[in-house]
Amino acid sequence: MAKKTLKIEGMMCPHCEAHCKEELEKLDFVVSATPSHEKAEAVLEIDDSKYDESTATDALKSAVEAAGYKMVG
Repeated sequence: MAKKTLKIEGMMCPHCEAHCKEELEKLDFVVSATPSHEKAEAVLEIDDSKYDESTATDALKSAVEAAGYKMVG
């Protein structure tokens, strides 16, 4: 397992965090997601055996955008 931190713009409350968490955890390589609207980030626990760096960034960005937010790093 590995940890990855995403910078996310637009989360304003715990409801936003829950929505972002739900979308991120739909990805097969994300074991758990812990978003924080106060820190404007999400800390992910990643399953290394399913994680492919070449496609993961686009998948993460799409999940964050599906939740209605913007991944900035």
